[in-house]
Amino acid sequence: MLFENFKIKNVKLKNRVVVSPMCQYSAKDGYSQDHHKVHYGQMAMGGAGLVFLEATAVTSQGRITNGCLGIWKDDFLEGLGELARIIENFGSTPAIQLAHAGQKGSMQRPWHGNGPQSNADIERGDVIWEPIAPSSKPLDKGWLKPRKMESVDLVEIKRAFVLGAERALKAGFKVLEIHMAHGYLLHSFLSPISNLRNDEYGGSIENRMRYPLEVVKAVREKIGVKIPLFVRISSEDGLEGGWTLDDSVIFCSELKKLDVDFIDCSSGGNSPKGATASGQKKEMGFQVPFAARIKKEVGISTQAVGLIRNYKYANSILENGLADLIALGRQHLFDPFWTNHAIEDANLNDEFKEWPQQYKWWLEKWKRALENNNEKP
Repeated sequence: MLFENFKIKNVKLKNRVVVSPMCQYSAKDGYSQDHHKVHYGQMAMGGAGLVFLEATAVTSQGRITNGCLGIWKDDFLEGLGELARIIENFGSTPAIQLAHAGQKGSMQRPWHGNGPQSNADIERGDVIWEPIAPSSKPLDKGWLKPRKMESVDLVEIKRAFVLGAERALKAGFKVLEIHMAHGYLLHSFLSPISNLRNDEYGGSIENRMRYPLEVVKAVREKIGVKIPLFVRISSEDGLEGGWTLDDSVIFCSELKKLDVDFIDCSSGGNSPKGATASGQKKEMGFQVPFAARIKKEVGISTQAVGLIRNYKYANSILENGLADLIALGRQHLFDPFWTNHAIEDANLNDEFKEWPQQYKWWLEKWKRALENNNEKP
């Protein structure tokens, strides 16, 4: 099943392998760089059916770090369009994750500490800005205090997501995902840990869901019914008093009513300990049960992610009906050609037919030489 074609609305994927969104923190003032071209090109060349661009900020303030990609103005379209074209030219379907960092805005790049920015970051040429969030509570001691969003902010950020979606389609992306996980803006509205509001957007779960649902509704109305729309959620905070899997089932039922096609089931992140920290033991497939329960109880398609490393296990998730797509993140960094290697391991790629022609010719010759010497490829 892993290597079968898969159709979502008007988009046909060549297989069910997904390159998960992974921030590269290598943009300059929101603009893509040579690193992005090489990175996404090799991800597509490696055979995955769907390749997601990293979290791409819908406002300048919505970046996680100074190195995050942006989509808040038309000037970004040339670079983003080139990335979409590269992904498609190498046989994959280009997708993009639209995001706003919220309380986690203006952080350090991970290799500089992954915490609040310091004088060292300023000396490196980075800038600090004021983040916004549903409440003015900082992520932790020493972190920037966000400005509580008022009515005008709610309207502006919702419009920014809509404009970001519109630009993404102009750039050539075929699938859109709204980021509602890992402690970033829309997740922080959902979780009672980070949402301390006492208006119609805080308090009860119905109120905490209100703004994220408004954003989804506005985006869907803009892009129409034919474009596949994913939502990435933190299925649970993994923290006492936080967002739970039971809450996610309720939320995803509402997302289904708004014609969301896929729930991308991650977890954690609503703390300063890391992008996906949840207190769980991180072992192979540790988030698959989230995708399985949401798929079963809500009746919506799900994408499983989380330390899925080998194709037999990935395929078993599909065969057992636990999810509909399999997303790999860091495994693709370790092996960008994971899908083509998996097809070979499954004895479905004897002639290297899924590899780029420029590689295929050499690999066929290499294999014949090895066989003549009674060696295994």
